[in-house]
Amino acid sequence: MNRMTEIEIIPTNTCPPNFSELSRSSEAFAKFASQVQLDIDDGVFAPVISWPYQNGQWAELEEMATRAQPLPFSDILKYETHLMVEDPFHVGELLARVGCSRVIAHIETFDNAESVKDAFLAWKSAGAKEVGLAILIDTPLSSLDESIKLSDVVQIMSIAKLGSQGAKYDERAIARITELHTKHPELTIAVDGGVSESNIADLVRAGARRFGVGSAISRSNDPASAYARIKST
Repeated sequence: MNRMTEIEIIPTNTCPPNFSELSRSSEAFAKFASQVQLDIDDGVFAPVISWPYQNGQWAELEEMATRAQPLPFSDILKYETHLMVEDPFHVGELLARVGCSRVIAHIETFDNAESVKDAFLAWKSAGAKEVGLAILIDTPLSSLDESIKLSDVVQIMSIAKLGSQGAKYDERAIARITELHTKHPELTIAVDGGVSESNIADLVRAGARRFGVGSAISRSNDPASAYARIKST
């Protein structure tokens, strides 16, 4: 597990419907950020259907992986992917092969700790440098107990509803971060959902060190300035 000494703000490329939109959003983020979180939804675990789960797109991803074609702007952007999908094993492996250096999937989608271990090994073999687990706001933290030692990061969801930007921030996240940080002080804790200038200081005090930020950046009139303000809060 990693000890984080600095705060990381990662703009979120939320559920792009196709590769063109993925590329456009990443290009915009690359102008001011060094990392981006690529949200992937399958329409099952979360209601939105994003790339590569729409018609013909899975083949597109497989071809990219076969050709070792990296995600757009990978030379200047570090990608992480947040897999909001029912079956994260193979899509995580493919995304690692096309340049996602960090792969995060939901604990709710795994059968047991052994299946988590298998996925993590596959993702790292495919090129991921970090692997981790996300957890829904209503899932007991105890569900992480058997797998947390395998994780480089745990991502606390701080919204109740997945799949769209602008969902309301859920203050219950603070207590969950505090509990997790107290039990595992060396663990990197990430937060995703409703993060903004108004709550990030509280999240940092609770023990979080990495933040996926969506609408507070992308829906701003000046995304670069919003990113800078959040980063300096």
